[in-house]
Amino acid sequence: MINESKLSFEQGPIRPPNEARSLLLRITRNCPWNQCLFCPVYKGQKFSLRGVEEVKKDIQTARDIMDDIKALSWKMGESGQITNSVINHIISNHIYSYSYQSVALWLHYGTGECFLQDADNFVMKTKDFVDILKFLREKFPDLKRVTTYSRSRTVSRKSLPEMKDIKEAGLDRVHIGLESGSDSVLKFIKKGVTAERHIDAGRKVIEAGMSLSEYIMPGLGGEAMWKEHAVETARVLNQINPHYIRLRSLRVITRAPLYQKLVNGEFKMLTDDQVVEEIKLFIENLDNNITSTITSDHIMNLLEEIKGKLPEEKANMLYVIKKYQDLPESERIIYRIGRRGGLYSSTDDLYQDQTTYDKINRLASELPVKGPDGIERFINEMADKYV
Repeated sequence: MINESKLSFEQGPIRPPNEARSLLLRITRNCPWNQCLFCPVYKGQKFSLRGVEEVKKDIQTARDIMDDIKALSWKMGESGQITNSVINHIISNHIYSYSYQSVALWLHYGTGECFLQDADNFVMKTKDFVDILKFLREKFPDLKRVTTYSRSRTVSRKSLPEMKDIKEAGLDRVHIGLESGSDSVLKFIKKGVTAERHIDAGRKVIEAGMSLSEYIMPGLGGEAMWKEHAVETARVLNQINPHYIRLRSLRVITRAPLYQKLVNGEFKMLTDDQVVEEIKLFIENLDNNITSTITSDHIMNLLEEIKGKLPEEKANMLYVIKKYQDLPESERIIYRIGRRGGLYSSTDDLYQDQTTYDKINRLASELPVKGPDGIERFINEMADKYV
């Protein structure tokens, strides 16, 4: 058996929600751009490339941990399976490192998926990235999917042959923060990219044979640019036709640079109801000839039910929005409080538990005594906790 207390590899601070059960390996540190006003992550942190041999050492360590966990399973009489008994033994025993525990959980989930951190691994030299990917596939030959974050600006600088080499080496999916298709919004938030660069990068990922997830941020245009944000973002995505469009509604917390513009009045946030109207306009402007899947898989989104395959489920997504908008204001407030408190994931949940409904209703009736903005302030404070 190896020394579990010392065996570890480096992991970064974030990953997409749908990569929660993936093996996490850090390829670069932090973000090479790190100027986006809405983003609180990596601020004050210096970007750095990790050496190829350093990353390979981490991959080898992860493989050694995996082999040791399977050996432990056999020793415990679990026939190499990572059962609840094996997991409980590892999690409850302080001798096992965090890395050891994370690999154990990954094996337990059985996804066979790997996510490469941090914010933009395409910034690496192509030959180095290819080298790392090939080594990863050699050490973990049963991986079903390897995924990473990147930026449109970085991807657009790669040639198509380079992108195909990266795909051939083992990268299956790229997550890109498109955020907006409006050049005005992109400039305001200091995204460092134009709408045309977004289109070029997205098409290049797809043409290279990789799956593409594009993240958009409802609310990012604020009161001044919400219509342009919705319409132009749809226009850009119509030209890319990514595999996935992921909604990530804007939240502005104090450590995000955008917060100062919120305080001084330069930026005015949309209310939840206004964001819903913006999403409606966005979906209405998506062409019926694109085949993207829209997902709303994050607690920051008010309406988790806005999801489906285009174009066939477009009408259903608009119906979800209509159901919310048709609610009386009092019930919209109850739903918003329940959603931000983690109690509701659908407007249908309003009517599933009368006790919960009554408790939230009583709470909502008490909030106005804290001032005219008491309800909004309370809901926003709950929502910001998830950022």
